[in-house]
Amino acid sequence: MRHPKLREWDRKLKAVCDRIDSWLEDEYGDLYRLRPNRAERGETCNPEMDGLFNIQAVFTPGYGSEKGRGYIIEIEISTLDIISQTNRQKIDKKVLFLIKQDLLKEDGWEYD
Repeated sequence: MRHPKLREWDRKLKAVCDRIDSWLEDEYGDLYRLRPNRAERGETCNPEMDGLFNIQAVFTPGYGSEKGRGYIIEIEISTLDIISQTNRQKIDKKVLFLIKQDLLKEDGWEYD
């Protein structure tokens, strides 16, 4: 059984990832065709399972890493289309910005 604070942190992180998923769907959802075996946005009860994007925070113990343990943000784009390096970098940078902004805002801080 997990500690209540860990459950709350996981809930908060999932909510942040779901909000970012929704923003990405609004911003980039029409630029690429959805993979044929992927449900359309909103067809499932979990944003991880439908639409073009799947944003997840995955904990890693950090073995062999210079950074140590922590969370890795996975950004999956469910398309067979080629995504330009420029758009991929824009998406990655925006996700990082939104995660920092959203997590700090929930703790009463602002991120520039």
